[in-house]
Amino acid sequence: MIEFKNVSFSYARTDEASVKDISLKINKGETVLLCGESGCGKTTLIRMINGLIPHFYEGQMRGNIYVDGTDITQTQLYETAKIVGSVFQNPRSQFFCVDSTSELAFGPENMGLPEDEIRARIDSTVDSMKIRALMDRSIFEMSGGEKQKIACASVDTLNPQVCVLDEPSSNLSLEAIEDLKNTLLGWKEEGRTIVVAEHRLYWLKDICDRVICLKEGRIIFDIPMREFKNLSEEDLRCHGLRAVNENLTMIPVKTESINTETITFEKLIYNYRNCDALNIKNLEIPRNEIIAVVGPNGAGKSTFSKCICGLMRGFKGNAVIGGKKLKGRNLLKSAYMVMQDVNHQLFCETVMDEVTLGMNEENEDRVLEILDKLGLKELSNRHPMSLSGGQKQRVAVASALLSDKDIILFDEPTSGLDFYNMERVAELIWSLRGQKTVFVVTHDPDLVRRCATVVLRLENGHVVNTNSGGEMKDYEREKEKCYCTAV
Repeated sequence: MIEFKNVSFSYARTDEASVKDISLKINKGETVLLCGESGCGKTTLIRMINGLIPHFYEGQMRGNIYVDGTDITQTQLYETAKIVGSVFQNPRSQFFCVDSTSELAFGPENMGLPEDEIRARIDSTVDSMKIRALMDRSIFEMSGGEKQKIACASVDTLNPQVCVLDEPSSNLSLEAIEDLKNTLLGWKEEGRTIVVAEHRLYWLKDICDRVICLKEGRIIFDIPMREFKNLSEEDLRCHGLRAVNENLTMIPVKTESINTETITFEKLIYNYRNCDALNIKNLEIPRNEIIAVVGPNGAGKSTFSKCICGLMRGFKGNAVIGGKKLKGRNLLKSAYMVMQDVNHQLFCETVMDEVTLGMNEENEDRVLEILDKLGLKELSNRHPMSLSGGQKQRVAVASALLSDKDIILFDEPTSGLDFYNMERVAELIWSLRGQKTVFVVTHDPDLVRRCATVVLRLENGHVVNTNSGGEMKDYEREKEKCYCTAV
């Protein structure tokens, strides 16, 4: 079904090849996992299968790629799209319409299918994926998990023979990942060929038939999933891979408080078109600690982050820090936020320029130290937009660490990161304890257990409870299980 013949590719304006002399075959109906460290070439292989390379991304390419006997390198993208359906890491980047129903119809309409068949395909997809409640809704008002479902559904209506997914779980809650897993199982039962590039491996162990691991653009092993599941934790760590049997608990680090100061947030209330997105009247948290903000997709975590750093227009709340009441512009001046989609905050020509943009005073030693710890030192002269998703994420993290702000907010800082780089980010966030108040919005249990001293759970815009050193405070809600077991 899919065949690579001695394929190499270098992106424009880069000297190092992203993939090097790749030869492999993927049989019809197989489900294959692509894994490896950030920047190893997984996304590049996905872009080759769906034709984005060489038709969209410029660069030097050698070799041939065949999908169902068709040479993708010689086929127009609109023809390849009839065979290959793609789900990207950020589903927003593949939407063309503003409402969900139109998005599902968009692909079949462009294929010139009759209206009756388009409607039939939409109904079939909606029923099989159980997303009737998401129809006729604005995509802009959906949570990350809901957007991912619409992205998968828009692929399903095309009825492709091949489905490729690039880091599909990176910004999803544990609950949303379970829904995604069921979608892939449905495609597998239909006999589709599925290729998934992913760092979070646990949810794929009962789906994938085969595992291909890459390093520095080359295949280092290609083995059946049953054999991969037997690899030791040490073997996985050698390749920068996360555990197959992942610990999904979100318990903070048990440690004594470093001071008695607190930050009080008042009137954390925000509405979208008469819909309550956030409703927290008063919240007191310890100052200069690492606070993980967790909860399902759509719970209000990103809105919470944007409000406490003064980014939401019309937000009337405030923060009391060190006896001073801050609101509006003063909140904005005191906080730095790493966004969930880091492409929105990369502005400069080089990585070095990017990470030093927010510094008040130059400190070359500190800059080089942070770049080295995040594995970015060798990339300091690269354009940020030429990097892989995981590398871009690390650049944004470095920018936050080097900023001169009292409050730092990270929205999914380990999305798209391998085990090594997740640990690097966790260590650097931990190093800020006692110096800055850090909020980490995350679905990553590994990150929470390594650096958070407080876990704050949101649901439906409310604080459910907090966990600090194993202690819970109830906010008129039942205690949550997520602090001792997976939700």
